[in-house]
Amino acid sequence: MQKLFYPALFHKAEEGGFWVSFPDIPECLTQGDDMAQAYEMAVEALGLALECREVEHQPLPSSSDPTSIKLEPDSFLMVVEFDMLAYKKRNSSRAVKKTLSIPEWLNEAAIAKDLNFSQILQEALIAKIQSNSY
Repeated sequence: MQKLFYPALFHKAEEGGFWVSFPDIPECLTQGDDMAQAYEMAVEALGLALECREVEHQPLPSSSDPTSIKLEPDSFLMVVEFDMLAYKKRNSSRAVKKTLSIPEWLNEAAIAKDLNFSQILQEALIAKIQSNSY
């Protein structure tokens, strides 16, 4: 999966800092004490919202054209970049057992070289997913 880009409205908070909303994902709101923290929190909130939609088998929303979004007083628009694969690597490390079959000669050769089957399979799957050639 490639990177996703969603426009976000950064609003100046009365108590200081910023709160963030996403026009394309109304349930996605967050805040930060300063611009850097607000952006980091926006990326994390976006990840939670998109992952929730994915788990519930809902389609991910299309990203609006930033020029079509109306700004509110004391707000400005930024586009937030989100990498679903990187997010899942950081937050979804639960192991899942898989059974697979390989030729006997390959199994014996791999054991002789003391190779870690799980690690090799993970690396190959990640490389395949990142290359989008499946």
